Amino acid sequence: MFNRHSTSDTLCTDQVVGDILSSWRYDISGLSSEMRTDYEQHLAECSHCSGRQQLHRNIDVFLITLTTLSVIAFILAIAVIRHEETLRDWSLALQVHQHTLTASLEAAAIAGLLVSMFAWILVAIATPAPGYLNGMLHQHQEAREEQKHAA
Repeated sequence: MFNRHSTSDTLCTDQVVGDILSSWRYDISGLSSEMRTDYEQHLAECSHCSGRQQLHRNIDVFLITLTTLSVIAFILAIAVIRHEETLRDWSLALQVHQHTLTASLEAAAIAGLLVSMFAWILVAIATPAPGYLNGMLHQHQEAREEQKHAA
């Protein structure tokens, strides 16, 4: 028999639980602690599902990072457009008024910023990336505190 959760070297140990987890993109963060125990146990025991969960979290972190960088890039673009003297040279070369060129570029940068912010909000709402990153931060802080106490 073929398992839908199979990869080249691992198989899901419990197809029913694996199917449920995969339909939720391996996100159990919103479940109550009573419901979560079986899924946490399965993720601890099943290398296939824990690997898939890690893949999904990496994709979520990549998306939140990409949208954050996009927001920062458009903020920098707006700042450069407002304060860059080379726009004067561009406006002369393109034979347009500097104010028209500046306003057009600034409008495009503001539109890009708004789209990027909307995408960031969608990623933050649709994925468990913020909670996952927060958990990673807490684990890192706890590890640092343990190192301080051990030294």
